[in-house]
Amino acid sequence: MKKQRVVVGLSGGVDSAVTAHVLKQQGHEVVGIFMKNWEDDDDSEFCSSRQDFLDAASVADVLGIEIEHVNFAADYKDRVFAEFLREYQAGRTPNPDVLCNAEIKFKAFLDHAMRLGAEKIATGHYARVRQNDSTGLFELLKGVDAGKDQSYFLHRLNQAQLSKALFPIGHLCKTEVRRIAEELALPNARKKDSTGICFIGERPFREFLNRYISKEPGPIVDDRGRRLGQHVGLSFYTLGQRSGLGIGGVKEKGAARGAGDHAPWFVARKDVPNNTLVVVQGHDHPWLLSARVEADQASWVAGHAPALGAYGSKTRYRQPDAATQLVLADAQGFTLDCTAQPQWAVTPGQSAVLYDGEVCLGGGIIQ
Repeated sequence: MKKQRVVVGLSGGVDSAVTAHVLKQQGHEVVGIFMKNWEDDDDSEFCSSRQDFLDAASVADVLGIEIEHVNFAADYKDRVFAEFLREYQAGRTPNPDVLCNAEIKFKAFLDHAMRLGAEKIATGHYARVRQNDSTGLFELLKGVDAGKDQSYFLHRLNQAQLSKALFPIGHLCKTEVRRIAEELALPNARKKDSTGICFIGERPFREFLNRYISKEPGPIVDDRGRRLGQHVGLSFYTLGQRSGLGIGGVKEKGAARGAGDHAPWFVARKDVPNNTLVVVQGHDHPWLLSARVEADQASWVAGHAPALGAYGSKTRYRQPDAATQLVLADAQGFTLDCTAQPQWAVTPGQSAVLYDGEVCLGGGIIQ
């Protein structure tokens, strides 16, 4: 690859730090940018942006690169957080990391980097990009480390965005990234990975949502309509959820006590018009399995829908690819037939993402 001016998103974590190092080793002119995306409670115990910036600045110092602090909080609130709240208020479970990549890291950040004279931008995502020799199109590939692959979160990237993107650690395993950081004596070499939604941090999720979404308690019923308890508001639950339901087993009058009495409960449905939460007992209850998935707001990496046929799909991050058939598809949405491998707790608001082997084709929002 010819030597280029590359602007790297330095988050303060080890992945982006090693990303910047790899690019320097390749001879590129590397500039770091720290993105601040959240400031509503920047001084709280859960917000780590101040420490993250200090870590990113320390890394830049060790690597000998410039770093700039850029505030995208207003863009984030308008483009990501507002949609996040709308979806939760409607009873769905959104994935803000998908929207953040499409709207902030590969739009607001990309635009800013281009104004700085960048030819490419780079992030510490575990994914890869290649240009197809025969079609000329850019392809989004899974990261080599299957346990860390983040192509699911990047599936909304288009050709223009991918043509400017570099993922220098996508061919590495996390253990190798840590080893490189240790060898370089980077100050964040042993820093633990961040978890959860980027702006929420490690805080209790329900407590956070409480500040923004109105609560309307209602009944919890089972698949036979028996009332088991009361929920605190449909927005605070997601399909497949097991903990935090506050209900016990149910036993028929006069029936002998059996093993099924203590089988765990799972959220199976949210009846929004009637403000009712429906739960079922047992991980493999039929109501938790879907043989058909419908999605809208489709985003196809190639710019058009793939041909109908057999593919792999994910309906949530970290699940193995499931055998599926793409039976309907256009620019707006698509339908998957998962009869061969019914999907567990398919959740409206999350993303259904399609794969052809290691190639991520795109996806949409589950309806």
